[in-house]
Amino acid sequence: MKKGEIFTLRKDRKEEAVRSDVMASEREYRWTVCAVIVLLIGLCAAHMTDRPASSHPHRKTSVLKMDEASLSVTNEIENDMMLYVVSDHCYKCLPQLLGIIPARPASGTPTTVGFVVGTQHALTLQLNSTSANLEQCKVNFLFGEQGNYSLWVKNLNEPSLVSCSMITDSEPINSYLPILFAFLVFALLAALSAVWNTVKRLDVVTNLLLCLGSTVETERLINSELGTPNRLVDASMESIIPATTGRRLRSLDTFRGLALVIMVFVNYGGGRYWFFRHESWNGLTVADLVFPWFVFIMGTSIGLSLSGSLRRGVKRTHLLWKIFWRSLQLFLIGVIIVNPNYCQGPLSWDSLRIPGVLQRLGFTYLVVAILDLVVARDRLTNLSSETCWYSVHDVCLYWPAWLFVIAFETIWLCLTFLLPVPDCPTGYLGPGGIGDFGQYQNCTGGAAGYIDRWLLGNNHIYQTPSSRVVYQSVMPFDPEGVLGSINSVLMAFLGLQAGKILLHYRDQHRQIITRFLIWGFILGIISAVLTKCSRNDGFIPVNKNLWSLSYVTTLSCLAFVALVVFYYLVDVKKWWSGTPFFYPGMNSILVYVGHEVFEEYFPFRWKMANNQSHAEHLAQNLVATSIWVIIAYLLYRKKIFWKI
Repeated sequence: MKKGEIFTLRKDRKEEAVRSDVMASEREYRWTVCAVIVLLIGLCAAHMTDRPASSHPHRKTSVLKMDEASLSVTNEIENDMMLYVVSDHCYKCLPQLLGIIPARPASGTPTTVGFVVGTQHALTLQLNSTSANLEQCKVNFLFGEQGNYSLWVKNLNEPSLVSCSMITDSEPINSYLPILFAFLVFALLAALSAVWNTVKRLDVVTNLLLCLGSTVETERLINSELGTPNRLVDASMESIIPATTGRRLRSLDTFRGLALVIMVFVNYGGGRYWFFRHESWNGLTVADLVFPWFVFIMGTSIGLSLSGSLRRGVKRTHLLWKIFWRSLQLFLIGVIIVNPNYCQGPLSWDSLRIPGVLQRLGFTYLVVAILDLVVARDRLTNLSSETCWYSVHDVCLYWPAWLFVIAFETIWLCLTFLLPVPDCPTGYLGPGGIGDFGQYQNCTGGAAGYIDRWLLGNNHIYQTPSSRVVYQSVMPFDPEGVLGSINSVLMAFLGLQAGKILLHYRDQHRQIITRFLIWGFILGIISAVLTKCSRNDGFIPVNKNLWSLSYVTTLSCLAFVALVVFYYLVDVKKWWSGTPFFYPGMNSILVYVGHEVFEEYFPFRWKMANNQSHAEHLAQNLVATSIWVIIAYLLYRKKIFWKI
């Protein structure tokens, strides 16, 4: 073949490849648009179900907001009554005065007064007489959103006996139907994707694709990343590829991506459902799971990354410099992100919030990475399985690091339970406000809050903590404060231990899964002892605001169990490629920073027709989160990764 013909042939092949790539991109965009349209249709249908029915002419939904109901109290007694209310979710809280219901006139009709009550949790209503402020009757009831209710107060046979009866005047709406519709839409998309991945591997379909499309395009469809995971060969990501396995564990990126997607969703509002918001104080919601899991996976990645770098011959001094630089970058980006006036000029020091999510990640990464760099070995020790301590050598080989972490945790325990806090009981872990019967209103967070206010000042920490929602606390308190960062280090170190298991028992799937489950069981037992299997009555309750020890052990237990599931499905059996969570997991910093910066911009947020509708908020938040997943996918296809 002549030289000119060879050149022409190469040019034709190049043009064919370009055309195939264009076709592939167009097909990807079409699938994306179709998916978003299906999502919007489903959520619009859910919005219709979220509207109050027109068959109830007396319903007052026009004046009610989300998570509110209308309560009319009718007094048939010839005494003024005081209505108190307290949420069942509020631990050891004093009832709060809601209003006064005047007495019925001696020869008149009963007096009726209307109130608005919350519907997120069950409420205890208590009616007291105004004369002696004595309890007359008490009712515990869970109100439905935008329902109308009547509470009738009347005398029984004896004048001193009072009866209270609750009547439902009009049924509430089912505010959870939008979640059901959204779940069905995403389940349908997942099912269609799974069917396509199965069908396209059939010989008949493969031959049909060969006949209908170009060879390059057909091969791309058959070997699509939406199907069986392929080995990632991007050189920019080699720093976190375990040198022992020669490949990147997709399960880690999938787990990280899942945590990140949920984090984005709850940060955007989570449809304004209470269980997609952070718990007011003790306890767990969906929103409380994701940040610790992100920290856990960061610890796992540290172990794999540093081990691979050392075995490639990278000097420890060079790695130490990279650790410092990355931590500083995370901290500085975090300070800019959590202070919302970064687009309006220089940040004001007077109200600059210093702690934050990325700041805590930076500090945690600094401590755990340096700790691992000190104890990590250039070459893994190959022990015989007959060695007596083989089953625990992934712990024993790094005993200095364990001593440091135990000492670090001892500092947290001593400061939390022994540090004197002015005007507060020693070892106080409560929310302050109306909690603990209002005895310690200004003691929010105990030692943790006191240390933050002493070191950083009231103006440089979070001003509206979640404890204000239920406990009406008035003190600033930062959930990413100084004392809680110690337990964040513990969380990342437990994730580092997961990385050590992956390194020392590489390719021994049964050993890895068994050890993950053992760690989950041990941490679960510790959590059960610390909490006494209760929300509020344990030695150390599960508390995200404090990042309590039981919070770390509980979430680490769940992380080990979740990692077993992801590892088995994605890396062992390869039944699932990790799609779609794998893609945001590969670009986690970009997605996190991007969703914070562009939160108020279209298409992530738009003006709603009814901003008191769960369905519209859910649609907006799901679309915004889905867009970030699509962006992460497109960046992955273009091999664009933002690393710090």
